[in-house]
Amino acid sequence: MSSENGRGDGAQGAAPEQLALIRESVRKANTPRAKPRTWRGAALAARLPVARVLVDKGVLHLDRYFDYAVPEELDEQAQPGVRVRVRFGAGRHRVREGRREGGGLVDGFLIERRAESDYSGPLAALAQVVSPEPVLSEELLGLARAVADRYAGSLADVLQLAVPPRSARAEQRPSPAALPPPSAPDTGSWDRYEHGHAFLGALASGRSPRALWHALPGPLWSEELARAVVATLASGRGALVVVPDGRSATRVDRALTELLGEGAHALLTADAGPEKRYAQWLAVRRGSVRAVVGTRAAMFAPVADLGLVAIWDDGDDSHSEQHAPQPHARDVLLLRAALDKCAFLAGSWSCTVEAAQLVESGWARPLVAGREQVRRTAPVVRTVGDDDLARDEAARAARLPSVAWQVAREGLRHGPVLVQVPRRGYVPRMACARCRAPARCRHCAGPLEGKDGGLLGCGWCGRVESGWHCLECGGFRLRAQVVGARRTAEELGRAFPAVPVRTSGREQVLDTVPGTPALVVSTPGAEPVAEGGYAAALLLDGWAMLGRPDLRAGEEALRRWIAAAALVRPQEQGGTVVVVAEPTLRPVQALVRWDPVGHAVRELTERAELGFPPVSRMAAVSGTAAAVAEYLAAVELPPDAEVLGPVPLPPTPPGRPRRPGAGPPGEHWERALVRVPRGSGAALASALKTAQAARLARGSGAPVRVRIDPPDIG
Repeated sequence: MSSENGRGDGAQGAAPEQLALIRESVRKANTPRAKPRTWRGAALAARLPVARVLVDKGVLHLDRYFDYAVPEELDEQAQPGVRVRVRFGAGRHRVREGRREGGGLVDGFLIERRAESDYSGPLAALAQVVSPEPVLSEELLGLARAVADRYAGSLADVLQLAVPPRSARAEQRPSPAALPPPSAPDTGSWDRYEHGHAFLGALASGRSPRALWHALPGPLWSEELARAVVATLASGRGALVVVPDGRSATRVDRALTELLGEGAHALLTADAGPEKRYAQWLAVRRGSVRAVVGTRAAMFAPVADLGLVAIWDDGDDSHSEQHAPQPHARDVLLLRAALDKCAFLAGSWSCTVEAAQLVESGWARPLVAGREQVRRTAPVVRTVGDDDLARDEAARAARLPSVAWQVAREGLRHGPVLVQVPRRGYVPRMACARCRAPARCRHCAGPLEGKDGGLLGCGWCGRVESGWHCLECGGFRLRAQVVGARRTAEELGRAFPAVPVRTSGREQVLDTVPGTPALVVSTPGAEPVAEGGYAAALLLDGWAMLGRPDLRAGEEALRRWIAAAALVRPQEQGGTVVVVAEPTLRPVQALVRWDPVGHAVRELTERAELGFPPVSRMAAVSGTAAAVAEYLAAVELPPDAEVLGPVPLPPTPPGRPRRPGAGPPGEHWERALVRVPRGSGAALASALKTAQAARLARGSGAPVRVRIDPPDIG
């Protein structure tokens, strides 16, 4: 037996100091953690014993506040803005010792403390204060309510988008001390714009200008955006920038770091991970950081004393939130500019119709460069139309016209060449070689696609088609309607065997490529930045982008083309862009002249004549035919509302992701559009929300989806 064992069992032979440590450890281990309680018989807070809580249920008929009693033990922690847990759904008659009991535990936010409740019966008690960190300010609550009202959604759903999930470790770490305001920056490349110097000066002096910024092509947009942020910080105010993707956020982040140094701004993107992102968000909420750059979710960032909200490329569909109530970042920032009376900046190489309307209405001012400056900065744009393709033997044999081959060959002598393909992947959809009518399946009218071994198959039902002929012109020859990026890369690799071919798309998105000769095949939106710019760019299958059955097809095609062409060197350095599309079409002409603002203004004029958005407000109501008819019969629409449709929606193919507003696979849904003049948008949203809430409260069976201002209206 060892000497240690000879002292006896247990702690009887331990020193008094060791016994004290053991007792303390046992005491801590036996201490129960804070568990949700009913607080039966517990004393209430002496002052303001009622807590008004927003429960996180996210259903429209429960979109209101509920009152709870505040136990004395939670009095200090239960402050407005903190996360709490409450029991929800207790029966009216389940009362013991003056407290309602029962129901399930749900999360919520404590909105305010009150002396009395509007509810006359007994209240349930707050079950738990999850964290004493106040995460919901009055400003953020007001913004969330405005967004919920505009989009006919619930406040709880908006707050799920606005307040990130909690990380206890991030809350326990203190945020860094706030840095003093920087000096006003010099104008830099803003001198290229007619009113650039005045715009930065207004921000630095504490004023709130509102501008639509048509950025010049090239890589300087991120630096110019960063200078606008620094000018706002110099006035002692905060700034918020929302960009469409992580690559753009990284570029603005890098530009801000060069101007301000480390730690002066926060980067809010999903790539950072939940804990790091929440820590950055807390630094903004606590006032340690007053400049924020981020993707879509950053539109709700709680920046203190907001002086500028800016959005880059507001036409990108990444700015449209897919979770209820599906707000758009541009409209949220417009609400913030109105509520906080701060500056607004919408910047892009292109121009959306919504942004053009801000200028036409006088709400914002244009921030553009002179025509001579645009000509010096933009590349030369050449077009290849249907007549050119018909006379071009190379185009019929290899899909690429001779002009494109020549431009690519010449560009590869000086640097990389960008090739934009309208879709990713390899398998092409087919069309008639004579009239270009889409090839459809005889059984289900689905699109025919090229399969392995040269066979044709339906993209919906999978049947193999062996005897196809065109129902429009009687032709028997097929052509690839849109060839994917990988197929194009293979073709170009065979044509230029000595040149490396890189692809950028969904599987792998490249951020940058070297300035050495190479072919870069990319889908729209995934174009990498080339060091020194591309020597040339080929924009293929432009007719496929223009032929989409959507109101925004022309606007979207022009935006995609300009985004790619803006990465090409200026014409004085030999930069050339070839677009394969009919040159007489309006978007093609706007690209040749590099005039996206003029294109947007003309589109706005036509939509005003037809009553289409953005000069009107529109809502989409989708569901089964019976459900849509029942909903439209029940809703009390404004007197000036007009119902268009309903019309059938394309069915969702099995195994394919469901598009926004579309029905589940196997179900046939319809969609109706409700249109009102712009001044009646709030009344329309309120009426649709009221009808949907009543329907949910009754427990109606078939679902109906309502979306305000849908991005695609056909």
